[in-house]
Amino acid sequence: MKRQYGKPRRAKEEFHHKRSLGQNFLTDDQLFEQLVDLSGVGQDDAVLEIGAGAGGMTKALSARCRQVIAIEVDETLLPILRVSLEKCKNVQLVHGDVLRLNLPELTEPLGPFHIVANIPYYLTTDLMNLLLTSAMPIQSINLMVQKEAAQRMVARPGEEGYGMLAVRAQYFYEPVIALDVPACMFTPPPKVDSAFVVMPRRKAPPVQVRDEALFFRVAAAAFAMRRKTMENNLVASFRVSREQAKAWLAQCGIPDGARGETLSLKDFAALSETYPIQN
Repeated sequence: MKRQYGKPRRAKEEFHHKRSLGQNFLTDDQLFEQLVDLSGVGQDDAVLEIGAGAGGMTKALSARCRQVIAIEVDETLLPILRVSLEKCKNVQLVHGDVLRLNLPELTEPLGPFHIVANIPYYLTTDLMNLLLTSAMPIQSINLMVQKEAAQRMVARPGEEGYGMLAVRAQYFYEPVIALDVPACMFTPPPKVDSAFVVMPRRKAPPVQVRDEALFFRVAAAAFAMRRKTMENNLVASFRVSREQAKAWLAQCGIPDGARGETLSLKDFAALSETYPIQN
């Protein structure tokens, strides 16, 4: 029988997992230690944990790190967490929705920090968009997500799932699937398996561009209509003529008929550096 990480008996009996919040908790101490190991955080590091749950990961982080801010949206978990984390003096428990909190203000006292999270599947896209467009001094992002979402973060050009999530993640970070985690490890078990993605921040992006906003606009155009060629997507997204789009692609060495999902970050950078086309 798996331990419940310091839950008082009565609190354990009264708590019910909420489907609306996508609550699937991990309850294995050894797995928590392994995940912290994979995150690479240590005694000098500060961590923002998103989704404290029952506090198992929070305690493992507390034992390893200088400071932990743990966010939990479910107010019914707060009494459980206060008991579970009572001896963790370096943990600040925050009740709130991570998408609505002022994260820059909340994390400002930490200085540069790492993120560790076991997030509900429905939150993945919105949370990643938030983190990948943030100016906060995030040193690494370490997430337990649905396996399919993890594969989309590490996908390469031409692979299934390659899209804007991969482009943004790989531009700022170096995402790697560090561990596959089967559904049976969660309580209650979800319908699909998960994976732990480790994303250390790059010291510099893998491609150099003068205008990051334009770079991402070009990339977004590539995936706007997946069944269309990059030429068609440029015509539609940038309102250029077909002749201009052809010339633009040729200037970057991209062949006629190439589809956006086959282009690399280097290709998107080349396209952004040669824009605009003169009318």
